[in-house]
Parts: sequence; C-alpha cells; structure tokens
Amino acid sequence: MLSVFNACPGLFYTTPAKDGILSRIRIPGGILTSEQCGMIANIADNSGGGYIDVTNRANLQIREIKAAINIEVLQSLQELALGSVNTAVDHIRNIMTSPTAGIDTQELTDTRPLVKAWDDYITAHSHFSGLSAKFSVCFDGGGKVTVKNCVNDITLGAELLDRDGKTHHVYFRLHLSFGEKGKPPQDTGILLKPKECIPVLAALADVYLQHTDAKLRRKPRLREVINELGVEQYLQQVEQNFKVNNSLFDDKLFFSHSLFTAQEPKRENFLYHLGIYPQRQTGLFYIGVVLPLGRLKSLQMRGLANLATKYGSCNLRLTPWQNVLITDIPQHKIAEVTQQITSLGLNISSTHINSALVACSGKRGCAASATETKDHALALAAYLENHITLDYTINIHFSGCVKSCAQHDQADITLIGVSFEAENKSLEGYQVYVSDGTLQKFGYQLYEYVTFTELPKLISRMLQIYQYQRLSLDESFREFVYRYGTSQLLQIFS
Repeated sequence: MLSVFNACPGLFYTTPAKDGILSRIRIPGGILTSEQCGMIANIADNSGGGYIDVTNRANLQIREIKAAINIEVLQSLQELALGSVNTAVDHIRNIMTSPTAGIDTQELTDTRPLVKAWDDYITAHSHFSGLSAKFSVCFDGGGKVTVKNCVNDITLGAELLDRDGKTHHVYFRLHLSFGEKGKPPQDTGILLKPKECIPVLAALADVYLQHTDAKLRRKPRLREVINELGVEQYLQQVEQNFKVNNSLFDDKLFFSHSLFTAQEPKRENFLYHLGIYPQRQTGLFYIGVVLPLGRLKSLQMRGLANLATKYGSCNLRLTPWQNVLITDIPQHKIAEVTQQITSLGLNISSTHINSALVACSGKRGCAASATETKDHALALAAYLENHITLDYTINIHFSGCVKSCAQHDQADITLIGVSFEAENKSLEGYQVYVSDGTLQKFGYQLYEYVTFTELPKLISRMLQIYQYQRLSLDESFREFVYRYGTSQLLQIFS
C-alpha cells in the first residue's frame, strides 16, 4: 500500500520535490542484478525524467515523477526484491557496506551475509517502523575500499585480533554516533563476534525505541537519544536487552566503556573503487565507473547492465561515492569492456574531474537551495577539462545550502550556495571553503561571495597553483593546503 508523502523518500513513501515526485529505492549493500537494472530504467523512462541518481548511501533515486508509480509496478519491484515485502519499514535508511565486499583482496571478512541478515531482521519486525528514517547502519569488512568513515549512526568495523596468543579471530568493533552534531561515530570499546552483530543491532534499536515516542512525526536521531540518556546508561540498557533476548549466547559481550576515541574522517582509500583492480577471485577483475554527479541516463544503465550480463556475473554495485562497479570480469576481456564503457559516454579514471565531483539536487529539485548546483557543477567540470589536466583526485562539493545533504564530511573544496546583495542587485553565488583538517563541517572559508561567473576561473587558478607549487606528484590538494596553513592561502591563490 502506497503511503502519504513523507519527508524522507522511499519506494512506498514518496516525497514531493520542486521537479516532481521523488522516489528512493533501497539497495541493501548496493548490489543490483541486470534484471533489476532493466526494471528501474523502464520506470525512469515511463514515470520519471529518464535518468537515475545514485545517492551517497548507494540508494537509487528516480526524480521528476509526475504521477505516483502504480501498484502493479510496485508489486513487480517487490517480486524482483527491489521493494521490501514489509512496506512499513521501507523508509529506514539503506544498509551500507563496502562496494567491494566479497571481492576485496584485503578484506578480513565478507560482510554481505550480515547486510542481508540485518535487512531480513528489519523486514520481519514491523515495530522497527518506529525507528527514525535516518537510523543508519554500516558494516565494514576491513578491506582496501573502506566505508568506516562514512557518516552512520552505527558502524561495525572488522578487526583481526589475537585472543589466545595462538590464533587470530575476526571481531567487529562497535562505533556509535553521539556527542556534538557532525562528529564521526566514536569507538565504544565493544568488540563483537560476527554471530553477535545482528542481536546487538536489534538491542541497540530496541533501546532507541524505548526512549522514542512512535507518534512523533520527526523522530530524534540516535545521537540525540544517546546524548539524553548518557552513553554509559544507553549501553547498559543495550546489554540488559541483549541478555534478556539472547539467552542462548554463552559468552558475555566484551563491554568496555573506558575508551571513547573519535575516528577522524579520512578519504585516502575511497577512490580505490575507480579504475581496474584485481579481485580476490583468481583471474577476475572489477572495473569502477565514474558517474558524473552520480547520475545515469536510463540508456547508460541498460548498457552497463548488458556489459555485466555479457562479461561478468550479471551484477552492478553502487558505491557511497555515487559511482558504480562492474565485477567478475576476466582479464582478457578488460580492454573490450573498458572500450564499451567509453562508448556509453562514461570513463573509469579516478583523476577525471567528475570522479569526486559532488552536488545536491539544486534549486530545480529543492526549495532550500540557493543555486542550481548540478548545472553549475557540470559547467565547472567542462571548464576545468578545457583549462587544466588533473593528475590527482580533487573532491569538489557543491551544496545549495548549509545542510550539506550530498556529502557530510569535508571536501577538498566546498562551495556553499548563497544569495547576497552587491551594487544594489540581488545575486546568487558561493562561499568557498577548503579542508582544514578540523571537524568543522566545511573547513576554512577562503572567499565569502563568489558569483558563478567568477567561480570557474577561481577554481582553475587554485588547482593550477596547487599543481605548480606542490612538493611532489604524490602531494594531494589537501596536504598542500595543510602545509601552507589557512593564513597564507588567500595570498597564495590571489
């Protein structure tokens, strides 16, 4: 049954936007079959704007829907495992894991079974419909392509630990979001066996629900509940809940609340998913494809799905960085697949300007936005392609307002849309920030008001100066900024 409009979109909980109805499809773990891709592309063509957006939680969004998707189509999506059989929990945020789970050459454990187990648990327990729509869980398998630093309420990160001096075991370290808004999830000092992860997640959710009014339209974030109770009290109640509901577990949980260390957000590993990489399966490779601003035309989606069917294992994997992987490609087919990706108007280079270019929906899709962020981002990318050759990844984030929906951590360069008065005129433009290594939302503000007409030349100059004055080809833009310090940056970039 289709619900009324909801502030957080889902498949059965659509949301009105300035450009039409917005529908979001949860993709637990981000893995899609070729058949599912075809179905989604058809919906985008028949009901939406002819394109699909990949989100920063590896969801899919269909925009510009002029009339609600009919019940027969929704049922078909359920049959293809694209819609939850329990529509009451459809609004809960997508379960995140590394897009290379199960194929990463360095991972400690494959987290895909845990993603499925938690999704199945949520589906089977309708009372979880009382959870905040933003209640978010992440599993990290300890591989090369890490998602531990993505923003989530709960993160379980795999570690290899020595318990008895003879053998090593995989445990999951529990991180929770609490304290000030914007802080990354913090280490609770709790280590869990893999078999304990789902019952502990259930206990974490149950205690949240015990302290939340189910009738509230705007549910509190988990961080707010923990802050209200105090983290010690919250964890004690979680442990009690676990013991009551899991009497078959013999071992006591490794609760140790003495260490709370903030996990500094780092992005050095996030682009290991772009390009060509060997899998842990001998002779097979995955190819990471750049999606400009996370957007796929329906024709491109069908094309990638066809490549996955012809050369791979009929799967595409969405990433939290709004790109896509084609997996299980034999080595002798890599050149052929790469050529066909190019023919679809896409590329696989991690240094391409689009590889880490991020933008929210902008004025066309969101009333809160001051600027047309997507149009401006694409225009900036076209300008930079014609004026500078990048040889290092640059993360540029366009946000139409201070909510920063498209990217939650600091980018190398963040551009915040603003309206301002100049020479008795009302103008639109951007505040320009660079990462400063702090936990501030955007970093250090370099320029207060820059119109978009001025912006491409400014950004081009900043990047050219970085490439001319860096210490080596290995020095990132962020390292360059840190080395000079914020007090000198305006002089350097002038």
